[in-house]
Order: sequence, then structure tokens, then C-alpha cells
Amino acid sequence: MKRLKKQEAGQNEISAIYTFSLGKIPQKVLIEGRRKDLPVVIALHGGPGTPVPFSVGGRGMFPEFTDRFLMVSWDQLGCGINDYKLNENFTISFFVDMTAELIREIKKLFPENQLILFGMSWGSVLALKVLEKAGTEVDAVVVWGQVLKKLFFNEEVYAALEQAGFSDNNMQRVRAITADNFTDKDMQFMAKSIRKHTDGYTNRKGKRIPLFPIIRGLLMSKDYNLKDFKAVMVNGTVSATWLWKELLKIDLTKCLRGVEVPYYILQGDTDIVTSTAEVKRQAECSGNPNLHCQVIAHSGHMPGMEGMEAVLETLVSAAGGQKEQPRAKKDC
Repeated sequence: MKRLKKQEAGQNEISAIYTFSLGKIPQKVLIEGRRKDLPVVIALHGGPGTPVPFSVGGRGMFPEFTDRFLMVSWDQLGCGINDYKLNENFTISFFVDMTAELIREIKKLFPENQLILFGMSWGSVLALKVLEKAGTEVDAVVVWGQVLKKLFFNEEVYAALEQAGFSDNNMQRVRAITADNFTDKDMQFMAKSIRKHTDGYTNRKGKRIPLFPIIRGLLMSKDYNLKDFKAVMVNGTVSATWLWKELLKIDLTKCLRGVEVPYYILQGDTDIVTSTAEVKRQAECSGNPNLHCQVIAHSGHMPGMEGMEAVLETLVSAAGGQKEQPRAKKDC
């Protein structure tokens, strides 16, 4: 990601915003790429409700990606340009269904193109689960920060906080939080603690992605108004505690081990939010030739410069159809 800047949309053969009905709700999606015959990459952002770096307002901001791929950027329902007040009907399954609908809409437009999903954190849940509904239309998946099970509240996180000198009172508070009894304040406290006291979110040794050009690009975007920009961070997902309850209870181990398309996982070496140790162990133990896991040094749950460069390299590799030979199962 050495070229993070605005460019003229006219340099691309396609640079347009489409409106699709997803979940029976009209939603805007940016499709942008140098040529129409490039492999398609549907970006599934994290959060829920955090449409960065690839968002509808990011037209022309990532030429290193759009030179090689047709990038499909979707601000998922409840954030960004598709901000929407969510209720408890908008479950993980609902978002997976919308993802499957988006895949089919994109295949109608580009039936001959390779189609790759790129999911980050929460987006990795959608990328993995949608294979059950639209797996035959997906050629490969690349994810950063694979959600697997026991998010936040697990022994790996507890050990990291204790090692960082977390007080006994704070440790008691953390250990008392469960997927059933947590509050918004609990989640904020947990996330803040991991950010402040560990390298779980961002690795201090890694090179940070320059955020100012992204923020400036979104503010200057002709596709976003001020309301859309604000809804990148404060949006309809803020009060969606039911989604977090589902996420905190989720276990995608069986689903991950059974993938039937090339599935490339990139994990930061200090990521304890989506445990790199556990994801790597499951990939190595699966014996599934489609499942690959690479650990990126100096990276946490949020990719830095090294992480995004690895994402680009892996997408290029996935588009080339490179496959490894089956691996022998390790003792699990």
C-alpha cells in the first residue's frame, strides 16, 4: 500500500456506484477496476459497522488494488453510505444472506470473471459462512483476522493482560464478563484494555497505515456526504448488542476445517482478539489442502503496512490459482 492517494476515475474502465436490493433493502456498492476482465474481489469489512479501508467513499484511493482487481466495496447495512437503524431481526444469518445476494448480483454483471472474497475480522465470518450458500460461485477466499471462537474472553487474552500488569480488580472484572451478561461498557473496557496494554490490536513494532490520507479521501469523496462520513464510525450498528452476543458465542471451527475452495488466512503474529495460535493450529490440523494460514510479523488484529502488503500479495496469488499439496494432519 505504497500508493494511497486519489486518482482520476477515468483511468479505470469501470468506476461506478451500483444500487442492489440486499435483504430487500436498496444498498449502494462501489465497483472499480482498471479493466472489466480483471478478477473480482468483494471486500467484506470488519466491525460490525466499520467500512474501512475499502468503502463506497474510497473511489480512486487504492490504485494498487484496482490496477489488479475489480474491487467491490460494500458499506454493509447499518454503516457508511448504507447507514440504517438495525433491530434484532438483523442477525449474522441475515448479513450472510445479504452477502450471498451481493455475490449473485456481481456474478450477473461479470459472469466470466474469477470471484474472490476478502474478509477482515467480522467480514471473515461472512466470507466463511456464505460458502454454505454461494460456495459454487466463489473461486477463493482471503481473510485477515479469522474469527473462530471465544472472541475477547479467553485464557490467551487474560494471560496477556496479566503479563502487562493488569490489576487484580480489573482481572476479576474481565473474568466475570461472559457472552450472556456483557454490557456496552464491558466491551468498550475490554477493547480499550487490549489496545492499551497489549499488541493484540496493533503491533507497536509494525508500520502503521497512514490514516490521515484515508480520512481526507473520505471527507473529499464526491460519493459521500457528511452524514455518510460520520456513519463510518457512529452508525446503526452501535447498539446491535445481539450481534455481539452471537459473535461471542460463535464457533466456526467445523465450518473452517471443511472449506471446499482455496481459503487463505492471514493472521498478525500478536493477534489475540482472533487468536492466531488457535487459527494456525486448526489450519495445520485440518489436513484440508484448501486451507492455508500465514502469520505476518509485527502485526496484530488490525493490519498495518506489512499486513496490507501481504493481503495484496495473497490476493494476487489466489487469483493465480496457486494451490499447495495436501498436508498431513498433526496431532490435534
